[in-house]
Amino acid sequence: MTLSPSLFDRARHVTPGGVHSPVRAFRSVGGQPIFFARGEGAHLIDVDGRRYIDFCQSFGPLILGHADPDVAAAVHAALDDGWSFGTCEPYSLALAEWIVQRVPWVERIRFVSSGTEAVISALRVARAATGRSRILKFEGCYHGHGDAMLVQAGSGLAGRVAASSAGVPPGTLEDTLVAPLDDDDALDAVFDQHGPEIAAVILEGVPANYGLLPQRPAWISHLVARCRDAGALLILDEVITGFRSGLRGAADAIGVTPDLVCYGKVIGGGFPVGAYAGRAALMDLVAPAGPVYQAGTLSANPVAMRGGLATLEKLERVDAWRTLEARTSAFVDALSERFEKTGGPAIVRHASIWWLHLALDESTRARPGFPLRPTEHPEARAGVRAAPASIRRPDRIPADQAAWYMRFFHGALQRGVYLPPSTFEVCFLSLAHDEATLDRAIDALAEAAADAARV
Repeated sequence: MTLSPSLFDRARHVTPGGVHSPVRAFRSVGGQPIFFARGEGAHLIDVDGRRYIDFCQSFGPLILGHADPDVAAAVHAALDDGWSFGTCEPYSLALAEWIVQRVPWVERIRFVSSGTEAVISALRVARAATGRSRILKFEGCYHGHGDAMLVQAGSGLAGRVAASSAGVPPGTLEDTLVAPLDDDDALDAVFDQHGPEIAAVILEGVPANYGLLPQRPAWISHLVARCRDAGALLILDEVITGFRSGLRGAADAIGVTPDLVCYGKVIGGGFPVGAYAGRAALMDLVAPAGPVYQAGTLSANPVAMRGGLATLEKLERVDAWRTLEARTSAFVDALSERFEKTGGPAIVRHASIWWLHLALDESTRARPGFPLRPTEHPEARAGVRAAPASIRRPDRIPADQAAWYMRFFHGALQRGVYLPPSTFEVCFLSLAHDEATLDRAIDALAEAAADAARV
């Protein structure tokens, strides 16, 4: 008898749904969640001692893998010195300077405790800077659980009829405009009608919360031009892609200079960290330098700051992005070849992020090996492998994707591979996923796909 079912039963008596974040409940894939006791490199170990190759990696922040020794050493030293001060300290200064010195569009940065908090704060700055109230977001893009962003969002809300939350007053959403991704006419219609009212447009650097949906460079360029013409700020949500897409994130990969950028995940090395950043003129509106109030007792927690800096320094020292790019490319190509023999799913990737979806027909099928010349497709510089007609918006995802993924997920789980427990979540490689581990994963995933196709 395994321990996870009894632990989940206990959890449901003291926690809503038995979990502290909805996707963990396995509602999207069926069955009951597994309780994990520890992580080691590319693996998770459950409470019964079974090992799984982990492609979730805490939904992205563990770019070096679980319990990386260099990060662990920095964190242990931080604990020895004290884990919360509520004062000024040198550790957040060191992390802030590291980022500002390397990312041209970051002149000031403010650390917070989550990506949601970063987004809420960036929106407030944008409204203060422009004197406008409306925000434009895009269908399927998830920007945390702030009230104004819970409209047609992705992630844990993906698949609902109305992707918004109960408990959000209708008036709160009046200033949130929503447009579809990859639709120039719809974008123009929003700006033509509301352009002078829009404080900011917020976009995921590479939409990755409702599947992985790399956007056309022409559409991105058009969006930037409409923002500039209307005097609206561009906020790039890089909570997932920041320092995972590369040293300068997805902004550099897609050729965009944001006015404000939101970070999370990687900059904390797996600890609860977020940040919003941008031009000095905008960020100096934040208290105590300016009139935009934002505060947090645990902001810039010294343990998280030191763990995050150790992560970023190691990424740069070992040129981890180059290694991850090559390793992910080889893995995706090899896995795709195995899938093609059994009619398995297609794979699209961006840097070390990848996502599986049911193959489209041959004229539009996303193929990891499709040739992309960087001069024609800027996203190819970041390792995006997708055919020009690949999925770029949620309503293009095959209708039977969720039912297929449920079978595939459990097939992979039975073979010792842990994937995100939702078909709309993306997968992540870490530096700890070595060639031998990935070879085992390829065999397991190919077998799981073959089984899922038989039903």
